Amino acid sequence: MNKKKVAIVSISLGKGGAERFAALLTFMLESSGLEVHSILVNDDIDYKFTGALFNLEKESTGSFSVFRKLKKGKLLRNYLVQNEIDIVVDSRPKNVFLRELITKFIYRNSKVYYIVHSFNFKDYFPSSKFWSRILYKDVKTLVCVSKAIEEKVRKWYDFKNTLTIYNPFFIAEEELKKTVLEPQKVILFFGRFEEKVKNFTLMLEAFSQSKIYEKEYHLHLMGSGDDEDFILQKIKDLNLNDYVKILPFKQNPFNEVREAKFTILTSNYEGFPLSIIESLALGTPVIAVDCHSGPREIIQNEFNGLLVENHNPKALAQAMNRFVDDGELYNFCKQNAAESVKHLSLKNISYQWKNILNPQ
Repeated sequence: MNKKKVAIVSISLGKGGAERFAALLTFMLESSGLEVHSILVNDDIDYKFTGALFNLEKESTGSFSVFRKLKKGKLLRNYLVQNEIDIVVDSRPKNVFLRELITKFIYRNSKVYYIVHSFNFKDYFPSSKFWSRILYKDVKTLVCVSKAIEEKVRKWYDFKNTLTIYNPFFIAEEELKKTVLEPQKVILFFGRFEEKVKNFTLMLEAFSQSKIYEKEYHLHLMGSGDDEDFILQKIKDLNLNDYVKILPFKQNPFNEVREAKFTILTSNYEGFPLSIIESLALGTPVIAVDCHSGPREIIQNEFNGLLVENHNPKALAQAMNRFVDDGELYNFCKQNAAESVKHLSLKNISYQWKNILNPQ
């Protein structure tokens, strides 16, 4: 029996949550009995993936920029036809109406599933609700990565073709079994250096106010991005040079996460942040702000981490101090961490994708 063929269309497999998800999805769909093809708009690959790869950026080299997008569209259509793709899962930002209208034509004859990765809809829908409804009303399913996103999609656009499937973690069993006798005096952030999303200003101001550096705690920021200089300047402005360290991006920062006292997330908005579930899966509690969306659907306050009012540096500083000073609370959250996200394993989330794409 021939396998159904699915193409995952994404901007890239480079540094970032949506990109990491696209790479994970290749493994989930392959395990669901599908033939997997990854189609990348840009030539940027950091994460491991499985299946075939078609790189539109590489295939369209030599074209003038004004024609390159058109050539990518033609190459995409040809690839779908030649490889007899049955299903398209589109993980890209989708906010330019004309481009998406053309893409809709390119995808004709395939079952199409769109993923909405962020509570901030400016990346995933055209600004006009009318045109958004025209574009997406007849796709097979709009897959949302959190219940809060799905509720917002239904409320704004009155769509019925929606479904929530959470992002999974993908960590080898031997990694999950490793333990740390005593966490280091390190608070860890890992992710993209993008101030408008991740709000490093809040993180650094709260760390400064907490004064936990006086108890020899350090803040490590691991990742890469366009705002590294901004972050370095903020560290300098707050006189935190001796206590905050920038670490390079790492595909699987499992050792650093496992050894951290706790990890931290201070975003203005999210989707369903992989950094939180990976941290908890490795047994490291999390302090996160209650942003839209994701943290509230993962963190149970004072059970596997602390959920803090957003944009409140004083409350965030107090939470840091609680995890440093209250050993009973901290140990309780730590012992509950891994169990609290078992339902988000790659195996469990794969079943959900299989049920919609390849039901038996």
